[in-house]
Amino acid sequence: MIECVPNFSEGRDEGVVRSIVQAISGAPGVLVLGWEMDRDHHRSVVTFAGSPDAVVEGAVRGVGRAAELIDISLHEGVHPRVGAADVIPFVPLDGATMEQCAVAAHCAGQEIWNRFRVPVYFYESAAKTEGRRRLERVRRPGFDGLPPDVGDVATHPAAGAAVVGARGFLIAYNINLATHDVAIAKAIAKKIRESSGGFPFVKAIGLPIASRDCAQVSINFTNFAQTPFDEVWNAVITEAARLGTSVASSQLIGFVPKSAYEQAPGFFQHAENFDESRILETRIHFLETIGQLIK
Repeated sequence: MIECVPNFSEGRDEGVVRSIVQAISGAPGVLVLGWEMDRDHHRSVVTFAGSPDAVVEGAVRGVGRAAELIDISLHEGVHPRVGAADVIPFVPLDGATMEQCAVAAHCAGQEIWNRFRVPVYFYESAAKTEGRRRLERVRRPGFDGLPPDVGDVATHPAAGAAVVGARGFLIAYNINLATHDVAIAKAIAKKIRESSGGFPFVKAIGLPIASRDCAQVSINFTNFAQTPFDEVWNAVITEAARLGTSVASSQLIGFVPKSAYEQAPGFFQHAENFDESRILETRIHFLETIGQLIK
């Protein structure tokens, strides 16, 4: 079993997101675990799992529906993006390997171009060049000046480009501050992220969140087994206090593996939207059980 967690550049029109989810779930063998929208990021995240072949087909169908319904040239949101179907990562789960996920990414990328003429750039373990391993490098303006990995144009006029990859489990977590000063959020992000000398396997940016009238530290944990979650949380609180503010709330995006939750249950329980259904294994077991009952 592998997982796919595509991020689509639509977080305000629920009808569009539901249509994308329906396209994904229509692929035989796909188990949609959940999906959520963020109005400020103007972004939605869908999580689904299944056999590699099923997940590849689900991902390709989702990209096609997004390309049909989203015009990236009209998109406005605080989160970085390069395409309607912006990032499509494949993640190994039960019994799968990273190599299998890289193969799945390459198959999906070729099909995305063949069916919809959306160019594809590969990243992380699916990268075909070292310079494209890190997602943030692929997202640079003009990409890296080289042709895409699949396709003969840099971007599709409306759908942009798709960045397809294979990676380990990523945990996305947002911390909202009791201030609307984005400079403070950016300073905290710089303090904790690995690229600025902070915690290993931590990526973070500071963003304005209009719907809550606050600034946000948006965090990606890229290797949870090596991440001291409680230390990161305390560092955010300490730095926020030093800069004259505090933590107002936090949210978990998507799902968290049981082993990550057991590593730092208090950290995840800080999230206002956390309950046991956010634990990946619990969610899969529940949906599989419901499926058997329906049969």
